[in-house]
Amino acid sequence: MPRPKDAFETLYPYQLYKPAEILDAELMYTVDEIARLLQGLDPGADLPSETEERVVAWTIPWLMAHADELVINDPVGDEPGYFGLRRETKTASVPDDADT
Repeated sequence: MPRPKDAFETLYPYQLYKPAEILDAELMYTVDEIARLLQGLDPGADLPSETEERVVAWTIPWLMAHADELVINDPVGDEPGYFGLRRETKTASVPDDADT
């Protein structure tokens, strides 16, 4: 049910960061690490599992919305994928015969 704005003590502007505002151009990050950065936390910060699940769930749409600005590595085995800022000199193209 909608609530009136005056029912809230504080209202903040809704701010979405651009990848270059939070990611170091020389590093690659897991989804969990990006989730922390989007919350203004250190990428290695310890979070309760319920909180981590929530911020990771919010991060997935952010990654999709900024896909054209990001690259991902080719994960090996059970290792997580790592995301980083796209740089034309380091970005590989996906081969035509690749499983996508």
